[in-house]
Amino acid sequence: MITMKFNPFITSDHSKNHKCHFNAPLHMCHKVMFSPLSKELQQKYNICFLPTTRTMRSRWFEDMTKQGGHHRLKLDKDREKILERKAKSRQVGNEKGKYKEELTEKIQE
Repeated sequence: MITMKFNPFITSDHSKNHKCHFNAPLHMCHKVMFSPLSKELQQKYNICFLPTTRTMRSRWFEDMTKQGGHHRLKLDKDREKILERKAKSRQVGNEKGKYKEELTEKIQE
């Protein structure tokens, strides 16, 4: 079965895709290096994506280094605190500039 390319302006060549991926500027790499969260975690942390990290394993054997793979971040205590702080600031940002019912009643009286 032959698969069909949908966009003729984007190459499907492996070497060209590899080159574009590793020579991309940092702002593009950061967008590519994010992994989506599940629906439950999105609702819990109010974040849709988490960044992935790249582990570098340098083992000097005849002056050669090995590059490790990309792994999802583990949610440790500090990371959870950061996510909770970001979620709180987003809630404050959403409520900013809006009047509450108690204040409007006091103003009307």
